[in-house]
Amino acid sequence: SRSHNHRRACRLVSSNNYQHSSLLGNKTLLRASSSQSSGSSSTSAPLKTLAPIAQQSDSDSFYQIEEIVKKSRFIGIAVPATSWDDAKIILEQVRKDHPKSRHVAFGFVSSSTAAAPSADDVNNSDSQNNEDTVVGTERASDDGEPTGTAGQPILNAIKSEELSDTLCMVVRYSGGIKLGAGGLIRAYGSAARGVLRSAPTVIHIPTVRLRLVINTQYSGSVYALAARFNGVTSGETYNDRGELEVVITCDEERGDSLTEEIVDATRGSAVFL
Repeated sequence: SRSHNHRRACRLVSSNNYQHSSLLGNKTLLRASSSQSSGSSSTSAPLKTLAPIAQQSDSDSFYQIEEIVKKSRFIGIAVPATSWDDAKIILEQVRKDHPKSRHVAFGFVSSSTAAAPSADDVNNSDSQNNEDTVVGTERASDDGEPTGTAGQPILNAIKSEELSDTLCMVVRYSGGIKLGAGGLIRAYGSAARGVLRSAPTVIHIPTVRLRLVINTQYSGSVYALAARFNGVTSGETYNDRGELEVVITCDEERGDSLTEEIVDATRGSAVFL
């Protein structure tokens, strides 16, 4: 038998580190400022993460649900984490919060290659974590459960939700009834999916900053193009020749097209800095 008692322990808060935001159901679109210049040819993919958590107290530090499977409690816990160092601190705190639990299995995915644990980190891991599997910026642990029955299902849940910079843990309090390998895989995967799907998410859309100098006769055309490409203008100044210097911030994937349009509109006279 299986029962569900979903409890969300946190709330979505706003962030001031992004240019624009818009709500899409349980998702928020955030356009994040990028240091990439207009001359760069690479384009970053949008990044989906859990929404930031407003920590009001220790109990408000995680997204959390609970499921009961054959008298075993499976507590799904998820939290944003951009680095493995951050994830380890959170993991240790959860283990302290549940000292009588049988297992605390987890999966972790980060967008940063710096988050991947070093060889020393893996070789020096303690006995509680010696089942960790590491693949690039992914990490998972069964924490004493049969190999592949806990950490991997949690990791698969994170990846199936297309999340990054996410630590998901499932705490198990055993009910004394053996679940078998298949039952464990289903239970850990279900708790992980449950908490990840109940938590609000953020989609970070990379932006590019175009800094340019134009003759003022073209300012109307350039501002119109910026608006058409959903760009935001800022930093308007005039140099000693009376030319306008302006910064346009737009979605990174539209940066090249906007640049070409500006070149055409200014008859090739625009100077990109």
